[in-house]
Amino acid sequence: MKPPRFRLATLPTPLLPATRVQPAVGGPPLWIKRDDLNGFGTAGNKARALEYLVGDALAGGADTLVTGGGPGSNFCAAAAAAARAAGLGCRILYAGPAKPRHPNVAAAQAAGAEVTFTGRPDREELDEAIPALAAELTEAGRRPYAMPRGGATAVGALGYVEAYRELANQLGDEAVEPGVIVVATGSGGTLAGLLAGRRTESGCRGGGWRIVGATVSRPPADIQDTVAGLVGALVGIGEVPEIVDARGPGFGVPSPEGERAARVGWATEGLVLDSTYTAKAFAVVLDVMASGYDHPIVFWHTGGGNAGGRHPAGRRRPANDAEERSTPCPTPT
Repeated sequence: MKPPRFRLATLPTPLLPATRVQPAVGGPPLWIKRDDLNGFGTAGNKARALEYLVGDALAGGADTLVTGGGPGSNFCAAAAAAARAAGLGCRILYAGPAKPRHPNVAAAQAAGAEVTFTGRPDREELDEAIPALAAELTEAGRRPYAMPRGGATAVGALGYVEAYRELANQLGDEAVEPGVIVVATGSGGTLAGLLAGRRTESGCRGGGWRIVGATVSRPPADIQDTVAGLVGALVGIGEVPEIVDARGPGFGVPSPEGERAARVGWATEGLVLDSTYTAKAFAVVLDVMASGYDHPIVFWHTGGGNAGGRHPAGRRRPANDAEERSTPCPTPT
């Protein structure tokens, strides 16, 4: 029996050739999987996860979604919008002070979510606070459905098991055999779903393509364990993912590499890349392209343009040429 699903996104999202990036930076052909164009606000990749999370919540009789994250969390804003679409309540715990307000917090409130701020910046505290809030709501007679930061559960990752199949069909139609697929990795659910999808599709139309997660939030070793556990929960066999450290100065802090990548994406393809997730992952793509790599690359644009709080056209120019030539992120070989 298929898992329950509440439709949010307009799928399939396009797979498009980035024909203007290659002349600008050199290297092999680049294709972009445009999950930023899935039609559900600025939810980006979180829309796919929420289709299954909300479907599971409704199937279990829940009346309120409960989750949390940092003020810039795309997932929290998307969860609020998804709850409203499904007729559910939504409670969100945010790490840090109540002010200044991030655009994603305002978006969550506009969708009707009730938000609470911890007053402390430690996002890890939310891992215990979210289930604790759900327990309080249960005692009060509500029927909460708790979701961890980023919606990184086996249920949420189902969205990207299906997404891998979608990409495989598109690559087959275009007769493209990628050497590597690069995707931004935060809480790990998207990468886990793609890896599980690769395993289930192996031997079918979808090849066993190399998938690299560009971690922007957690140390590679930490996110490897998380992703491996989710893959194991999905297909019964764990897998050690390939991870590139793209955090730069830290989570939510723009990196010089990401700033440059955002400018390149905007100037060539009109891509909106946020400084927290997608710009840092796209910087890895540009480094691979410039390294002499000679196979087609797929960049999975996970969207969520509000996460960085700034538009690429408004980002500062580098102070000097040395900053422009800053050390690139590590790249797969």
